Amino acid sequence: MTHATINQPPMNRRRFLRICAAGVAGLALPAGAAMAGGQAQLYRWRGIALGAGAEIDILHESASEAKRLFSKVEAEIRRLETIFSLYQPDSELVRLNANGRLSAPSLEMVDLLGLCDRLHAATEGAFDPTIQPLWTYYARQASGDIGEDLAAARSRTGFRHVVYGPGEIRFAQKGMSMSFNGIAQGYITDRVTALLAAKGCTNMVVDLGEIVTRGGPDEEPALDAGAHRGWPVTLQPVAESAEATTRIRLTNAAVASSARLGTTFDQAGRRSHIIDPRTGLPVAGAVDGASVIAPAAALADGLSTAALVLEENRLGRALTDFTATSAFVVRRDGSTGWLRA
Repeated sequence: MTHATINQPPMNRRRFLRICAAGVAGLALPAGAAMAGGQAQLYRWRGIALGAGAEIDILHESASEAKRLFSKVEAEIRRLETIFSLYQPDSELVRLNANGRLSAPSLEMVDLLGLCDRLHAATEGAFDPTIQPLWTYYARQASGDIGEDLAAARSRTGFRHVVYGPGEIRFAQKGMSMSFNGIAQGYITDRVTALLAAKGCTNMVVDLGEIVTRGGPDEEPALDAGAHRGWPVTLQPVAESAEATTRIRLTNAAVASSARLGTTFDQAGRRSHIIDPRTGLPVAGAVDGASVIAPAAALADGLSTAALVLEENRLGRALTDFTATSAFVVRRDGSTGWLRA
């Protein structure tokens, strides 16, 4: 297989989110962070999830327990990578793509496909994990390997051709393949957050490519950009647009961002890696970047990907299909705006 070089700007991949309080030297502890039996301290884990840098901050009273929890986190990430990775040779996704069917899929795979189905419907096809043949087409084209034409690649896409259930997942059309690059990081972030919450963690920031917060200064849900509660987060969907930012407080919620030119297929940095499943073409619309706030990271991840495909009014309609969601968009002319469900 011919591999293309995909160009990435210095700020890295699709998102530029910053937890403003989380400096390496320490984190300002939320009000009321003292826990029974001792003072909560910040403990930080850094590692890799789905090939990208990851970081988790938790407030805990026990260093040994925090270390034990982080070991469990690492094991859970590795387990989920054996399901969703596009590059591990024996992952469930790789086997599905190679064979066109997968018997006895994991509960997580079926669960994620269910969310993909909802997103595909809500976004009128703008979110579609079956675009992998198109992504491969453009990657090969960028490397000089023309291979099949665009129409042939498009003919092997379409989420309507994915049949899934607890017993089997299969492609109803030959030659199809999927990628969860637009949603898997968010899903794994949610699973790791749930694991830590089940072990008693109530104040944490989980950043595995997308961000989930729990607790915070006042432990009150606050999705409103004007609220004064929660973890301070700066949204800057387009890394090169320092002026197109907004600062929010986030707690018990998730945020994910996508940028049209965060990764490109061409050396000039003009051909987006995000593809419109409906046309088969790299996105070139009016939205340059978007940050989506939602109750779960997988949902925010999928919607932020679709945000670059949809027109703003259609994105607004898609948000109404889900509770407590909003989007901060950066337009190509440099203007910004909020869309709310």
